[in-house]
Amino acid sequence: MTDDRRAAALRLRDLAITVAAALLGGLAAVALALPVAWLLGPVVATTVCSLAGLDTRPPEFLKTFAFFVLGVQAGSGVSPEVASQIALWPLSFLIQLVGVLLAVVLCYAYLRRALGWDHASSLFASLPGALSFVVAAASETKADMGRVVIIQSIRLLMLIAALVPLLGALEGGGTMGSSIRPGGEGGLFDYGLMFAGCAVTAFLAARLNVPGGMMLGALIGSAVLHGANVVTVSLPAFLALPSLVLLGIIVGARLSGIDARAFGKLLVPSLGCFALSLLGTGLAGIAAVVFVDLPAPNVALAYAPGALEALTVLAFQFDIDPAYVAAHHVVRFFAIAMAVPFLAKRVSRREARDDGRTAGAPGE
Repeated sequence: MTDDRRAAALRLRDLAITVAAALLGGLAAVALALPVAWLLGPVVATTVCSLAGLDTRPPEFLKTFAFFVLGVQAGSGVSPEVASQIALWPLSFLIQLVGVLLAVVLCYAYLRRALGWDHASSLFASLPGALSFVVAAASETKADMGRVVIIQSIRLLMLIAALVPLLGALEGGGTMGSSIRPGGEGGLFDYGLMFAGCAVTAFLAARLNVPGGMMLGALIGSAVLHGANVVTVSLPAFLALPSLVLLGIIVGARLSGIDARAFGKLLVPSLGCFALSLLGTGLAGIAAVVFVDLPAPNVALAYAPGALEALTVLAFQFDIDPAYVAAHHVVRFFAIAMAVPFLAKRVSRREARDDGRTAGAPGE
């Protein structure tokens, strides 16, 4: 067997083990009556597989399928009544960004001052979300990439682990258990119209490089169709459930390739950053609930420093406005994505100055 075939066989083996573990994790979560069991169980199972050294990353076509299907599903949770709340969104965006800034300052101070990390690693590990942009920018500096990726990944995993039971309590989700929200009744024309419309918007969003483009584009198309009462159907469980399991695998695969010992060494700093991120965004969330009179569950998901795809799906599963949640995560993503190149240049100039001082110091 050639090296390429051997590598492909090992990749297929790891993927098969990951899918089997994710399904068993989902079944275990169902047996424990956990909220959104078919997301939470696969996340935990895939995380364990990742730390055990398996290549848990699903193929791109499966990720694309999952994001598209879940976007269609999330958009179906939008109702015509959403329009009455849109006027409050700009103020909510502003409060959210203040919370993001506070979270970054708190995390940076913790990593830099309390733990003695270098400036670049502390800064890029503190930015909540937009991981691809953050990693790309950090790679142009002397930041410790392992620290940055692990801190960011653990924050996402902890966020899902914390938000699912919290939302279950806020929404009375304990009774919801593992359920997948059922789709509405409709004919083939309704389903055809929904999928065709969502395919167009998903394709356009992906071509425009919108963050989470495949999922967000499908969500926009579905939200417009459902918000205008053009269609009323949602996804049947036989499509929604596999996509939810795939999303759990995608989230858990964020730790694929990370050494378990490195994970263990950075677990405490990661938990500290997670707690401080929640403190910063949580204070902003309290302000939004008190002064703007927004529902607490909506704000909890919209202000959470996590991934657009996972949190938008949670919004749908807990019957929370997915358009509000997705819009806030897109705003956070763009704010961070626009700030990151500027920050990277400043860090690089600072490092160059420090190197110049070191090189020119007497006795060096």
